[in-house]
Amino acid sequence: MNRLPIAKRARIIQMLVEGTSLRATSRMADVSINTVTKLLSDVAEGANAYHDKAVRDARCRRVQCNEIWCIVGTKAKNVPLAKEQDGWGDVWTWTAIDTATKLCVSYLVGGRDGRWAKEFMQGVADRIRGRVQLTTDGHRAYLNAVEDAFGMEVDYAPLEKIYGASSDRRFIRLTIILSKKVENHAAAVALHFFHYNFARIHKTLRITPAMAAGISDHV
Repeated sequence: MNRLPIAKRARIIQMLVEGTSLRATSRMADVSINTVTKLLSDVAEGANAYHDKAVRDARCRRVQCNEIWCIVGTKAKNVPLAKEQDGWGDVWTWTAIDTATKLCVSYLVGGRDGRWAKEFMQGVADRIRGRVQLTTDGHRAYLNAVEDAFGMEVDYAPLEKIYGASSDRRFIRLTIILSKKVENHAAAVALHFFHYNFARIHKTLRITPAMAAGISDHV
């Protein structure tokens, strides 16, 4: 890894940011998959640390929270016993987005029960300064989690979503790439949100979300 040129590392990271799978990236970059995996892990560690340090005291007026469903290895109903300990099955990415600046205030990869809801919501509260208007879906785990994290310093309302006859979701239907390890999935999420917040110009804002939120002055 130490002998891999900076330009090649940058190319690998760019491919990963665009959603290219680990194996496809290793083939196109002509490096081993272990090299790609190690680089992803290292970059994700840095991305998490940078997010934790930089996204603090954010002045957010309206924040929307949601959970994005994905799978590691296979769907929960198809997970073999030997893979249960490896984290295979349903995985949820919790997100909190400021509607004005588009900043992802906080994210968390894990389960969907009350314990994960409390950990996620505490992370959101720790990064926001002042009173905020918070909106979530109707997931009941949010109720206690929001109260524990914010107390009375929040204007909170769940938004009940009503869907039509078809429950088919475009995101799920078009997803053909999935992780075989939950660690790799979490690393990919960290890289994605780092790029989203700090490196990618938002088409509507014409700057990055971090710049719009005043926590960065450059791409």
